[in-house]
Amino acid sequence: MGVTMKKLTVSGHPGSGTSTLVEGLKNHFGWLSVNGGEIFRSEAKNRDMTLSEFGKLCSDDQSVDLELDEILRNYIADDETNIIESRLAGWWAFKMGAECRRIWLNVSEEERARRVASRENISIDTAIEANAKRLAVDNKRYQNMYGFVPDDPTPYTDIIDATNQNAEQVLAQVITILGGE
Repeated sequence: MGVTMKKLTVSGHPGSGTSTLVEGLKNHFGWLSVNGGEIFRSEAKNRDMTLSEFGKLCSDDQSVDLELDEILRNYIADDETNIIESRLAGWWAFKMGAECRRIWLNVSEEERARRVASRENISIDTAIEANAKRLAVDNKRYQNMYGFVPDDPTPYTDIIDATNQNAEQVLAQVITILGGE
């Protein structure tokens, strides 16, 4: 049994494991991917800005978000990129009518904070506070600009509760969803 669908989006809040999942899928299938966070970091670097400065610019100037979203939509529409990872990728694929699986990784706030704290070498309390602030700011921006928030389940074909699963378990579940071995 092989995978016939060769395009999918992977979305989730920071700390949900999207990047880890994408890496696993790339290795398993030999697929090409694009990471929305990498696009964000690359654009910050191109503008000679820190991530914080660039994030503020995105909050203050909607045209920057619109440019970043257009880049994502181009990857969704192309015939080469197999996996598009971004909090909004599932929504854009849904709105574009793209034929693909749209996966959302759902992870509890506490587990996401634990993962972020470990990755960034900060306390869990600091991670919880930072995650909550970022989520509130981003959701307000997305709601104002687009009329939706990323974790609204409407566009997703598959929602995976990854709170109590390790990376290998999540990867195996997605490979099964895709019809792969």
